[in-house]
Amino acid sequence: MKSLRLPTLLAVLATLVLAGCQSASSASSMPAASTASTPAASAASAKPAPKMAAIRIKAGPPVAGFTADADGNMWLPERGFTGTDSIGRDGLAIANTKSPGLYQSEHYSMTAFTEPVPNGKYTVKLHFSETYEGIMGPGQRVFTFNIEGKEFKDFDIWVKAGGFARAYIETVEVEVKDGKLDITFSPQVENPQINGIEIIPHA
Repeated sequence: MKSLRLPTLLAVLATLVLAGCQSASSASSMPAASTASTPAASAASAKPAPKMAAIRIKAGPPVAGFTADADGNMWLPERGFTGTDSIGRDGLAIANTKSPGLYQSEHYSMTAFTEPVPNGKYTVKLHFSETYEGIMGPGQRVFTFNIEGKEFKDFDIWVKAGGFARAYIETVEVEVKDGKLDITFSPQVENPQINGIEIIPHA
């Protein structure tokens, strides 16, 4: 076999080097696979969960004509109570409120109330009015209730509201950690009583 002359050898080497450069250039110019998520996917993952609506429960039997309060808030029929005594007092005049129908029926003699809710912080409003004609002054209905570890001892509706058939709202800030709002009631004098419960989630 004849050996290649030097000029021919140099030409062959130059050709090989040029081909290699072109291959490298082609590889580097190819677009890399995109790993970024699409805008639609990003927007979907960032969308916040819908906010829970407030829960408003009217204690006691239905009151004629009452489904919403003066602010337009809808109230659900009673549920969640342990202890089943309730009574209505339709037409009774209630002072200190724009929504007398809310206080014209009540649940009494209950030991507990439970409502399933997502974990989180809530404002709870407990609505009371002393409407039993057998109660004629302070100290004649006294009870204790505990809502998510916050205790209200010696609770007297007459004293809190300032007399008979007057509305009173007790507002409590609580945090739920076990998926349910719990209230317990313990009698001291007469039976515990309540007219309504609002459970309002924090923003």
